[in-house]
Amino acid sequence: MKAIVQDRYGPPELLRYAEVERPAPAGGEVLVRVRAAALNHGDRVDLRGNPSIARLALGVRRPRIPILGRAVAGTVEAAGTGVTALRPGDEVFGETVKRGFAEYVAVPATDLAVKPAGLTFEQAATLPVAATTALQALRLAGADGGASRRVLVNGASGGVGTFAVQLAAHFGHEVTAVCSARNAERATALGAARVVDYAREDVTRGTDRFDVVVDLAGGHPLAAMRRVLTAGGVYIASTGNGGPVLGPVPRLLAVLTSAPLRGGRLRVLTNRRSAEDLATLAALVEAGRLTPYVERTRPLSETADALRVLETEHARGKTVLIVA
Repeated sequence: MKAIVQDRYGPPELLRYAEVERPAPAGGEVLVRVRAAALNHGDRVDLRGNPSIARLALGVRRPRIPILGRAVAGTVEAAGTGVTALRPGDEVFGETVKRGFAEYVAVPATDLAVKPAGLTFEQAATLPVAATTALQALRLAGADGGASRRVLVNGASGGVGTFAVQLAAHFGHEVTAVCSARNAERATALGAARVVDYAREDVTRGTDRFDVVVDLAGGHPLAAMRRVLTAGGVYIASTGNGGPVLGPVPRLLAVLTSAPLRGGRLRVLTNRRSAEDLATLAALVEAGRLTPYVERTRPLSETADALRVLETEHARGKTVLIVA
């Protein structure tokens, strides 16, 4: 089978579109014939091994798993022993521990959800990682329902941000989206009541206060982000700027260590694989209440070029690889 292979850490130019052995599903796994795979920020971390601390999990000297890709959608080709919920021919989508940028991937059956007929493979591939992160961020803040709140989404135009804006609006909240001016119209269309152009206005210096802040950019000092919270407001940290060694770790540690002093209002988001969340999100898409924004599609063979664009341009939704 064909796959996108990296032999060492570095820029997209190091990737190879190569022939590799097709995997066989182990017990509890299914073999998925990949139809579409979405790019995510984590793929860039896997590619470059940056920040360096990530290599403790990825492989210190070289990638332990040489095939990139975490979010896939496709058709079950074969089922391993012990799998009863899925069978060959089922259309599925889900998150895998790398190996997704390939024609076939073996995935634990419990990490997959059945794709509704109303979703394309491209739409379904955007939901693992990006949409689940957005949903889990709002859940962590207690904003996945209940009374209307004022929600700030910092980094609203990226893959996670476009879902966070839509989901917060779907749950009945008043959403302020922080993004660039060129993405303002789309943020409004996705459900934002107000859009802040970060190039012209610093949201942390204004008078607005928010019940929930979902920070997907991490560009402002933590103290500044705390200032925009209402009494009892919740700050959700998903990332942050940092150096080449530790990356966002110092900022996330600061959130964790200061949270007990502030009643637990500062929280770090850790995305987890959840077939139940995928099914929830897919149902919203099928019902027309959530719209995956696919900015561009590229063939699997052009993964290196797609990652290069992702590194040099501000994301405006999702990039999806088509596996012919």
